[in-house]
Amino acid sequence: MNYRPAPFFANVVLVLSMALLGAIGAFLGGTAGLQQSDSLLHLTRADWQVDEAPGFSTPPLKQDSGALPDTWKRVELPLALPIALLRQAEASSTRTTRTTWIRLSTRGLPPDAGPLALYGIRIKTDGTIAVYADGQLVHRAQQSGPLWNSTRTPLWAQLDNSADSKPPSEILLRLEHTRNAQVALSSLWIGPIDALRGRHGMRQWLQQELPAMLGAAFMAVGVFALFVWFRRRDETGYLLFFNLAATSFMRGLHFYVSLPVANDWFAWLTVNSLFWLVMVVHFFLRQLHGLQLKWLTVGVVVATTTIGLVTLPGLNIVQNTPQVTPLIYAVAALMGTLVCLVGSVSAWRRSTEGRLVAVGIGICVLLGMTDWLLQNNFISPEGWYLGAYTNAVTFSVFGALMYRRYMHAIGEVEQLNASLAQRLQKREAELELSHRRLREVERLQTISDERQRLMQDMHDGLGSSLISAIRSVEGGGMSDDKVSQILKSCLDDLKLTLDSLEPIEADLLLLLATLRYRLEPRLEGTGVSLRWEVQELPALDWLDPSSALHILRIVQESISNILRHTRATEIRVGTSLEGAGVQVTIEDNGQGFDVQKVMGNQSAGGRGLQNQRRRAQAIKGVVQWESKPTGTRFVLWLPLQRERQSA
Repeated sequence: MNYRPAPFFANVVLVLSMALLGAIGAFLGGTAGLQQSDSLLHLTRADWQVDEAPGFSTPPLKQDSGALPDTWKRVELPLALPIALLRQAEASSTRTTRTTWIRLSTRGLPPDAGPLALYGIRIKTDGTIAVYADGQLVHRAQQSGPLWNSTRTPLWAQLDNSADSKPPSEILLRLEHTRNAQVALSSLWIGPIDALRGRHGMRQWLQQELPAMLGAAFMAVGVFALFVWFRRRDETGYLLFFNLAATSFMRGLHFYVSLPVANDWFAWLTVNSLFWLVMVVHFFLRQLHGLQLKWLTVGVVVATTTIGLVTLPGLNIVQNTPQVTPLIYAVAALMGTLVCLVGSVSAWRRSTEGRLVAVGIGICVLLGMTDWLLQNNFISPEGWYLGAYTNAVTFSVFGALMYRRYMHAIGEVEQLNASLAQRLQKREAELELSHRRLREVERLQTISDERQRLMQDMHDGLGSSLISAIRSVEGGGMSDDKVSQILKSCLDDLKLTLDSLEPIEADLLLLLATLRYRLEPRLEGTGVSLRWEVQELPALDWLDPSSALHILRIVQESISNILRHTRATEIRVGTSLEGAGVQVTIEDNGQGFDVQKVMGNQSAGGRGLQNQRRRAQAIKGVVQWESKPTGTRFVLWLPLQRERQSA
């Protein structure tokens, strides 16, 4: 059964998937909405000031806003001051920091709100974050120093765990950052923990957990592609796909780890993985559209290598990597845009897959640019980091490529199977015709061989006897009784020939029973009694009409010799299983004879014994005689398997 997903089926699956995602979003949003109450307080105004500090430090356990300088300024939330990128990129000592203080009033919060929590969509800083409620520290980062993963982590601080405590009247935020960095702060919500948990959970899941799962899935498929490449080294596409998955995974790793990261090498890895990602995409596009594009390849490799060396922690060429990161990302965005445009133009007329990849990479570049604008305060901090879903876009694009190639491979296999089926059907027809012709030739050959055998046997036996009888009658030297005896012998030969043509199904006993039926009337007139002492024997698979005639003539010749020469009054015929064959024994009680003398004599008796031996050899059997004055014992041994006997 050939199976190919129809476009209608694919559209239905797509609609169902979108509906499922919509239902999940509606459920999360509905959960947050159901927890909405009058006890929630939306904080959109604050006071702020900035102090100089000698370096990063551990937040104190208590901090009252009255102890700070009275230089507060009124601001609206969300707060996102513009950043001078060139001034930010100036080298400065990492020990020179600033502390931004944000003071929030909680007036209007019901006194019986219960355990409270503070929730914020985003706080952007490269240092530690501390939250004070009425001067008491209620939340702080796990370690001090430059952070790399705070921008995608929503703020969540539980202010008080007791249900009967009074709500705080003031919230104070302490944000540390380097000197030239600017902070950004979204509007904040304060209220019962249960009322805010849905908002925080949805933001956390969509901004961190879901992208992390997509990145892990992409990486898992990349590892699978790597193992495929190990077995198929000539197909570099699998290796490029693994590199794409690995660099994409490393690019967003600092957004998904749960603890703050302050390692310089980790920072170098996450910054440069973006350039590695663009370089791998360029090589992938080049493989798809088939153009070398040497100038672009050299430029991408040189830019990637240069950025990696400049930002290398061991060389210390750039003293303040976190400060120059926005400019580095701008270079990466320009390089990605160039690779996308050139790849799209090169693949437009040459490769459908190349066009699809170029479009997907273009979407990823746009998503990354929105992240860059959000990171540098050009858009509101309450927006979404859409670059978190570049893994999903890339995974979808290359998943579509794999699906397309898979379906194409299935189509080729189906066409090949259909072609093979047609060729097989044609060959079967030819073989059937050839087999029919061979059967006809074999049938004609069998008829010819059987006719020749019968003619030869009748010529040697019946024909010879009739010619002798005719000559004797013409010469007048033979009595009527002698002529009658010769004619009876001829009739017996004819009957034996006919009996050999009867189907006996490899049964030697059935063949001997037929001979007994022919001989008993002849024996009744001679006064000789016949004792039949046969037993069950295994079938002889090689027993065909020709072999059957040889056996019948051997046994007939032996009984005829007894009747003509021994003057016996009793003949005993028996069968037995002997070794790897069966034997037929014929004994009489007449006068014996000298076997060697008769075998050496060329008279009729000698020729008879020689004929018996010749016929036995023709069927791979053995004959022997034991003659005494009190009788003669004749034995015919026949093999069970003619091949074994021949070997």
